[in-house]
Amino acid sequence: MTQLDLIRALPKAELHVHIEGTFEPELMFAIAQRNQIEIPYKSVEEVKQAYNFHNLQSFLDIYYAGAQVLIHEQDFYDLAWAYFEKCAEDHVVHTEMFFDPQTHTDRGVAFETVLNGLKRACDDAKTKLGISSHLIMCFLRHLSEEAAFETLAQALPYKAHIIGVGLDSSEVGHPPKKFERVFAKAREAGFLIVAHAGEEGPADYVWQALDLLQVNRIDHGVRSEEDPKLMQRLIRDKMPLTVCPLSNLKLCVVQDMREHNIRRLLQQGVKVTVNSDDPSYFGGYMNDNFIAITQALDLSEDELKHLAINSFEASFISEQDKQQWIEKIQAL
Repeated sequence: MTQLDLIRALPKAELHVHIEGTFEPELMFAIAQRNQIEIPYKSVEEVKQAYNFHNLQSFLDIYYAGAQVLIHEQDFYDLAWAYFEKCAEDHVVHTEMFFDPQTHTDRGVAFETVLNGLKRACDDAKTKLGISSHLIMCFLRHLSEEAAFETLAQALPYKAHIIGVGLDSSEVGHPPKKFERVFAKAREAGFLIVAHAGEEGPADYVWQALDLLQVNRIDHGVRSEEDPKLMQRLIRDKMPLTVCPLSNLKLCVVQDMREHNIRRLLQQGVKVTVNSDDPSYFGGYMNDNFIAITQALDLSEDELKHLAINSFEASFISEQDKQQWIEKIQAL
């Protein structure tokens, strides 16, 4: 079996994907027309031309513009269903999707509308495609602590459908400690905790996510390598990092995929996983990320299996389900 064949055959869990970041230009145009909403691009090609970012903020600007066309429950269903079809192609058998309610509630879209559309797609993915999923609600860190508290209050009636809360959007200048009290409240309510830290922000943000937010996982975390004591902590605690290689390349966190540290982190014993982040914007879904790092870093078959096993070990599924998938990976 070639490495490419192995990548395709491996069952995988995706733990870092923003559902709004899976919005393909073709679907964006279709929903914009259906809802009679003007968008600042004349064609699908023009949208694709705009996907040339130089940093996180330039990406976020177009990301939020695209989200404007999502109005109705069916729009959110269609968005999620298109992503689940990509999962099926890449043998992603479990996914833990981020969604950003503030991106929609600030436009007057009801929290319930967003959640119901996504939840219906999750249910259909389970029955029609055999793909399990969890929803993780993220707070936008460039907004206020007060706004995050309001969003948490909106989520509480739907606690049964949301497994965790996270922290995303513009990292620099918005440290995790800004939301320490919100996450304490979320933990009290029984939510699992994740947070973006150590992508564009410093390793100190990872410490804050660990100590102040008390996260179950770190999203990104690639700059942890800059702090040897932090690396020791991550390895000792088996703290997962949900790494997004093509995203790191597109947003210039690394200049060349051959510079990426995911293999070094793996070899040092950090529980790293591979994920797609915002795949329609960053040029690749799950298998594209696996292929990119395999070609650039010359990953072995054992390392590919290790990454896939990590994805299940770091997931929020049951121990029994984890073991079943891990045994399937080991049998390949």
